[in-house]
Amino acid sequence: MTDVDTVLTTAEKLNLETAKIPWNELQRLYAQGVVLVISPNIDLVTVASAFVDDLAEQVKVWLESGDIRKSTDDDARTWHEQDITMWAVAAAPWVLVQEEPKA
Repeated sequence: MTDVDTVLTTAEKLNLETAKIPWNELQRLYAQGVVLVISPNIDLVTVASAFVDDLAEQVKVWLESGDIRKSTDDDARTWHEQDITMWAVAAAPWVLVQEEPKA
């Protein structure tokens, strides 16, 4: 089997697209209102896959529980002050971000 024949799952594709990104590169996206914060209690790629695969009921559960929420001005201020780098992945039209667990 060649690389061309390899079929990746949504989660595998998104995992390859996930990266650590400094806050200053996310500011423009925050200003556009497309940054969603993902709780450290759930897997970022799992959430992104649910968005991409249109698993609306699961996304609704996470939204209602607060495991997914829209970023706020307080978030932006904190991220700027701490010059934070976080994990991010695009699940159009959203950019999902997750802070690294505190040591």
